[in-house]
Amino acid sequence: MKLTRLACAVALVLAVGACGSDSDSGRQAEAPKVAMQQEIGASEGNLNLVVWAGYAENGSTDKKVDWVTPFERKTGCKVNAKVADTSDSMVALMNTGQYDGVSASGDASLRLIYGGAVAPVNTNLLRNYGDIATYLRNQPYNSVKGQMYGVPHGYGANYLTYRTDKISQKPTSWSIVWDPKSPAADHVVDYDSPTYIADAALYLKAHRPDLKITDVYELTQEQFDAAVALLKQQRPNVNQYWSNYLDEIQSFKAGDNWAGTAWQVTAQLAKSEGAPIGTTIPQEGATGWSDTWMISSRAEHPNCMYKWMNWISAPKIQAAVAQWFGEAPANPKACQYAAKGFCAEFHANDVDFYRRLAFWKTPVADCGDSRGAVCVDYSKWTDMWSQIKG
Repeated sequence: MKLTRLACAVALVLAVGACGSDSDSGRQAEAPKVAMQQEIGASEGNLNLVVWAGYAENGSTDKKVDWVTPFERKTGCKVNAKVADTSDSMVALMNTGQYDGVSASGDASLRLIYGGAVAPVNTNLLRNYGDIATYLRNQPYNSVKGQMYGVPHGYGANYLTYRTDKISQKPTSWSIVWDPKSPAADHVVDYDSPTYIADAALYLKAHRPDLKITDVYELTQEQFDAAVALLKQQRPNVNQYWSNYLDEIQSFKAGDNWAGTAWQVTAQLAKSEGAPIGTTIPQEGATGWSDTWMISSRAEHPNCMYKWMNWISAPKIQAAVAQWFGEAPANPKACQYAAKGFCAEFHANDVDFYRRLAFWKTPVADCGDSRGAVCVDYSKWTDMWSQIKG
């Protein structure tokens, strides 16, 4: 069904799934009709962004780390960046209409699309778009019916990370965090987000074939309930729920965390500070994240935003951001400008590695297949996450 932009905007906060398709058709949900820009005009002089920390460095953190100032000099667009620490914060900020663009992860992007907060992107205006890794384009978390809603930026895995002095053998399964009798009991660390329910579903997908889970973000009520039950069973063994990776580093260093989910940059920083840390992708695979630069449907400075998307997707800039933040660049040509071994370490352009990851995406009621709109939407994931943590 086609919904008005207003209707989807209202539904956004409460339940993205309300913007799903007719339950009998199983068709992919309709996105609100938002005009797509046809050309890049003169700079408007300003650019207001919502970003993850480290995505818009201007030299204030480290004088040697600055890709914003050269952009401003070249385009005349002064960048004003607002750092958000969670995807929920990004969605809330973008819904104010005060920002031109956002570096959205997959667990925010569909909420922004179906809520009418972002506009479809004219990839013909993006000179580096053809160089972006094909497996990052036209994905369920950044496109609708073949229409892209941004330019992919960087991506990574949610690794099983562990203290090698506490866990003597390299884990081969996520059971190290889910088994009540795990050697990591009382010292498990989880990512603090409703999206983490998908990690439980990923484990069940491998160990409970009777549930018939095909997509860990498209869960029927029965599948969702099973994932929630697993998380509640695990709760007594959890030492920390983290959203700021710097907090997680400190806990790993202190020996409070023995095993759990972390980004590669977290593990590397912890190791560089003396913590005995190992990482692996277990036999069940892992969830992951892929960020996309998206333009607001109410952007006051759309030309500057398109100029930014062209700038940030260029090989040299991609290399700079990826190495500073700790992620794989979406543009493989960045690897020629990165430090030796960096792209191999972060699995840049590694298709086989990518296929082992279930990238974050916002759960919606529309299952995306013949089941129709019978899946549990994000609002229910959010409600249940609060109950799980207690």
